[in-house]
Amino acid sequence: MKKDNSGLSIIPLGGVGEIGKNMVVFEYGEDIIVVDAGVAFPGEELYGIDLVIQDIRYLVRNKDRVRGIFITHGHEDHIGALPYVLKDIDVPVYATRLTIGLIKKRLTEHAMEKTAKLIEIHPDDVIRAGVFTVEFFRINHSIPDGVGLAIDTPEGLVVHSGDFKLDHTPIDGRVTELHKLASYGARGVLLFMCDSTGAENEGFTPSEKVVGETFAKEFERAEGRIIVATFASNVHRIQQVVNAAVEHDRKIAVVGRSMVNVVEAARELDYLSCPDSIMIDIDQINKYAPHRIVIITTGSQGEPMAALTRIAEGSHRQIVLEPGDTVILSATPIPGNAKHVYRTINNLFKGGARVVYRDIASVHVSGHAAKEEIKTLINIVKPQYAMPFHGEYRHLIKFRKTASELGIPEKNVIISSIGDKNVFHLGRFSMQGKVHSGSIMIDGLGVGDVGNIVLRDRRHLAEDGVVVAVLSIDKTTGALLSGPDIVSRGFVYVRESEALLARMKHELDRTVKTCEKSNIREWSKIKEQIRKTLSNVMYSETKRKPLILPIIMEV
Repeated sequence: MKKDNSGLSIIPLGGVGEIGKNMVVFEYGEDIIVVDAGVAFPGEELYGIDLVIQDIRYLVRNKDRVRGIFITHGHEDHIGALPYVLKDIDVPVYATRLTIGLIKKRLTEHAMEKTAKLIEIHPDDVIRAGVFTVEFFRINHSIPDGVGLAIDTPEGLVVHSGDFKLDHTPIDGRVTELHKLASYGARGVLLFMCDSTGAENEGFTPSEKVVGETFAKEFERAEGRIIVATFASNVHRIQQVVNAAVEHDRKIAVVGRSMVNVVEAARELDYLSCPDSIMIDIDQINKYAPHRIVIITTGSQGEPMAALTRIAEGSHRQIVLEPGDTVILSATPIPGNAKHVYRTINNLFKGGARVVYRDIASVHVSGHAAKEEIKTLINIVKPQYAMPFHGEYRHLIKFRKTASELGIPEKNVIISSIGDKNVFHLGRFSMQGKVHSGSIMIDGLGVGDVGNIVLRDRRHLAEDGVVVAVLSIDKTTGALLSGPDIVSRGFVYVRESEALLARMKHELDRTVKTCEKSNIREWSKIKEQIRKTLSNVMYSETKRKPLILPIIMEV
């Protein structure tokens, strides 16, 4: 296929119309750069799936033209796919110091930390990558060291906000570099790509310091142990827990693999100020009085295997919930996770804990800009075109309404879908088809080996169970020699359904004899008749349709 090199192509491979797996491709002539390479976390409909990443076949096909991957910050939905991408595309990865540290932790798990080309950047650096010149500006988010990008292209300047909020009192004292954004606006901005996650929220997102004030009150009030659950990557939140622990002379133990990894990386790189004297191993918590202990843990989203969930269910090996414990859930449920979170909260209450969560206290603030902050950046940048990203479809539409209120023509607010080839040429925009795109599912060590058919079978098994019919047939005559034996899992309890099983065996016996009389010897046809017979019997008796697996042994 002949490449159309006229103009700048901007191609989202993830992160639009969804929350997660952020990735956008910038292409001009023979040069390509990529911004972010994140994962999405599976919903309940993706049975057994661990992660979801982008289908990067378009990039792999053009890997000789990829000049680099630029990472905005260290959240998993922006860095988590890097181990899978870098296996196929060997290019430099540009990111700030903490983000590089977190990427190294992720690559180490895949034994790739020594081969990856990781290049640390500072927000004042300028990187040349083919025809593209990339500048950086510091932003506030729920993780330190986040940046937005100003990408100078032959067609004009593109500003990518990264995930941002305008926090005038950030924990690390580093505010969003609005002066750089104003300078881009003065130069003239072709396109502003803007975080739209908070586009539905009126006003401004509160400062992270609000949470610190709540922590101070709860630490003052608590008489026993304090267990704080939050996102592992929220280093600013962890810093405020540390500050409160120091103030109240409490020791800190960290639980959960991802939390341990982030705390180690943040301390090593001086993004988390934490005295060595207050850190203890989780095995040491029983050596101190309850009022001297703080436990920082994962599990704020009610994940089944996370530490807080196991603590709430009484299955954690080292931490047993005790009456008098205070548990602070410092997070908001991600869409789809609410019932898991409230199940955990209920279990914590049953265990005798006092539970503090967002419904009753200010223990969480978003890391994403609300409507007034989005308006502020649009007015500063003054773009000709705007494209919302990092949002579900409703967020993109809300962003378009806000942008049009500020004078950007509605036709100039581009609502892109994954794979769309958005082309800018001589100041004009056009959508020129789609590139190959989609989602790849990660299940254990398998990458892409679970597709719709496997998921359909898993869903079928989960909803209706499975019935296995085992029988032996004479290879020569087709006569039934033994069986049929019926094995049921997740369908009916055998001892309580003897009448149903007897009828199933009777009907199967008739079916096999009919095949024998009709001289049917092909296994596929016999199995199809078995499936049909069992399906009819089971549906007529139970109105259920379990997965049916016939097993035929020829003797």
